[in-house]
Amino acid sequence: MNKKTATPSGGWSDLWKKEDWWAVWLGLGIVFAAIIFWSLGSTIKPIAIKIPTWSDFGTVTAYLRDNIGLLVVLYLVFLAVFSLAVKILGHKLSHFIPGFTLIFILAVLVSIFGSLEWAKKHNLEAPLVALALGMLISNTMPIPKWMEASLRTEFYVKTGIVLLGATLPFTKIIQAGPLAFLQATIVAVSTFLTIFWVGSRVLGLDKRFAATLAAGGSICGVSASIAIGGSVKAEKQQVSVAISLVVVWALVMIYALPILIKMFGIPSGPAGAWIGTSEFADAAGMAAAAAIDEKAIQTFTLMKVVGRDMFIGIWCFVLALISITKWERRDDGTKPDAMEIWYRFPKFVLGFFVASAIVTFIVASSSPDVANVITADLIKPVKQLRTWAFIFCFLSIGLTTRFRELTAVGWKPFVAFTSGVLVNVPLGFVLSNLVFVGYWMAVQ
Repeated sequence: MNKKTATPSGGWSDLWKKEDWWAVWLGLGIVFAAIIFWSLGSTIKPIAIKIPTWSDFGTVTAYLRDNIGLLVVLYLVFLAVFSLAVKILGHKLSHFIPGFTLIFILAVLVSIFGSLEWAKKHNLEAPLVALALGMLISNTMPIPKWMEASLRTEFYVKTGIVLLGATLPFTKIIQAGPLAFLQATIVAVSTFLTIFWVGSRVLGLDKRFAATLAAGGSICGVSASIAIGGSVKAEKQQVSVAISLVVVWALVMIYALPILIKMFGIPSGPAGAWIGTSEFADAAGMAAAAAIDEKAIQTFTLMKVVGRDMFIGIWCFVLALISITKWERRDDGTKPDAMEIWYRFPKFVLGFFVASAIVTFIVASSSPDVANVITADLIKPVKQLRTWAFIFCFLSIGLTTRFRELTAVGWKPFVAFTSGVLVNVPLGFVLSNLVFVGYWMAVQ
């Protein structure tokens, strides 16, 4: 409990030493590459491999036979960009390269299964299949230590979200901004206060522990647990427990929310918004939204990334202030720095906005015919590369999820976190499907 406050203040070096920034550079790098190819009259479409829908396996074998060279190029492109970042971030390429190679092979297998007509009919989208396959592997056989360098869950999803920005019009983000912020504020504050009150007042948990749990359940899952835990000086084990509970409930919601959405016949716009207010992690929410359709992915992103994730910097500063002045008895005169907001702000959100603004500008300044070409030769290939990034992420989640470890978090933290679930899910449903349903239905 006497460790120093973890205030990341690396200055300019953060631009190449932080995972968030690397997600921005890689995501925008891919977008700019797609723009350059399009401007030169070409396209990155050939390497944006998409397994065709099939019922006869001969369709798959024929497609792979004709495109095996492009599939290898896709692998090499992802390997090169991720390896560059991983190396500079301080991980061993001798571990990352074989690990990522295995992940890529599994991703291809997952994509093949997810393209099966039967799988599509039962909404077994590739991300959900990737998650299930990863969990099956991790809970039935040991995962080699060297695989850890390649299981970059947050990195893959952050890069994917930056790519998502290039497929989502900036005008739509601006229009959704005030409403997404309002809905996010209502849900985040209600859920945070519930978990914190139950944890600290009812169950007697340390306030910093309760705050870390509340952040994971109300803001943006794993990232919030880590960031808020650092801001309030929570113990490492407490942060680990919060992350475990985020994973547990995120996994539950990945499957439960799509089932409920289909059971109640909820339209995809409000459905995505509900997922955005009720899921506990970007990656898990994206998987749940992907099980609905593309519109659900868009409204989920507006609600979760634009609405909830944007709060993390502000919450970190506020809770650092409360922790230092109320929860910690210190005599060294330490004061929370206003720059904490910037240090803790999820930088990949900036990449998401920049990608959206650039592509929106290009489309808006083009004629309708050219805009159609941009959609086909620039936006759609980026969208497919985004899907691959998400599959890598969901495989990583599954491969790092061990049920035995998740059962060891203790009943008090579980009860505290679950109290937030009982508020979060129904409140998100009411706001998305009743109060603001008109807006979410109108999103195109």
